[in-house]
Amino acid sequence: MDLRQIRAFAAVAKVRNFTRAAEALHLAQPAVSMAIGKLEEQLELTLFTRQGRQVALTAEGEVFLRHAERILGDCLAADTEMAELKGLMRGEVRIGIPPMMSSYYFPRVIRDFRVRYPSLQLSVLGEGAARIQRLIALGEIDMGVIAGSNLPEGLQSRRFLREEIVACVPAGHPLAAQQSVRLVEFLAEPLVLFKKGYYMRELTDELLRASQCVPQVVFETNLFSLVRSLIKEGVGVSTLLRMVVADEPQLAAVSFAPPLHLDLHIAWKSDGYLSRANRAFVDFLLERIDDRDRG
Repeated sequence: MDLRQIRAFAAVAKVRNFTRAAEALHLAQPAVSMAIGKLEEQLELTLFTRQGRQVALTAEGEVFLRHAERILGDCLAADTEMAELKGLMRGEVRIGIPPMMSSYYFPRVIRDFRVRYPSLQLSVLGEGAARIQRLIALGEIDMGVIAGSNLPEGLQSRRFLREEIVACVPAGHPLAAQQSVRLVEFLAEPLVLFKKGYYMRELTDELLRASQCVPQVVFETNLFSLVRSLIKEGVGVSTLLRMVVADEPQLAAVSFAPPLHLDLHIAWKSDGYLSRANRAFVDFLLERIDDRDRG
C-alpha cells in the first residue's frame, strides 16, 4: 500500500467514477484502475462494486475511506508544516533597534537566534524610536523595538522587556553614594541628553514638564556611546537603562524615588504581512520572557 493507491482510492470514492477520478488526478484511467486493483489485492478486500460505469463503495470500502481520509489529511498537514520550516531556510528579518538596546540586550539575542536559524538573514538598523516607527510604516523595516505605554496607532506589538531607568552619574559624584535620588535633585544637575526622537529624550522631556524645572542642558547627541563617555568625564548626568550601567566601574546607577521603569515592545504594522521568518523572530524573543519568568 502506498500513497498513490490511497489517493486514487479517495478520488474514486469521491466522484464514484474512474474516468473522472483519473482526470482529477491528472492520470490515465488505466493507471487509476491498476492502483485500485493492487490496493484491493494487498488488502484482500473488495473496496468498490462495479456495475458498468456505476461505482459504489462496499462496506469494507466505507471503513477504509475513513482511514484514507485521515492518512491524506495527515500528509497534507505534514507537507504544510514542512513547507513552513523550509521557508525558514531562507528569508530576512529587518528590524530597527535603538542604539542602547542594540549594544546591550540584543547581541545575545542575535547570537542565539542565529544558532537556531543559521540560514536566516538578520538585518539590524540602529535608529531612535520615532524613526523606527516611521520606517515600519513605510515598509522599509519589518519590525522594530519601541518603548513606553502609549503605542501609536497602526502598530501591533508585544512587550518583551521591562527595565529600570536609573540616574547615571560619574562614580565619584555626590549622588552616587545615595540609594535613590528624587527627580528634582536629578533635574537640577547638568544634563547630557539624547536628541529628540529617542525614547530616553522623550522620557526626560516628560519629567521636565511634570516637574516644571528649568533644565541645564549641557550637551545633546544621538550617539549613545558619547553620552556614556561624557558622563564618565563629568560633563553631566543622564538617564539610562540599568543594564547599560551595571558593568561600568566609572559610572554609578542610582534608582529614582519612586522607581522608573521602561516597557520595551517589539512592534510591526498591524495591517502588514509578517513573514514566517519574522514570526519566528517574534516567537523567539517572547520565549525569552517565558524562560526568564521560569528562572
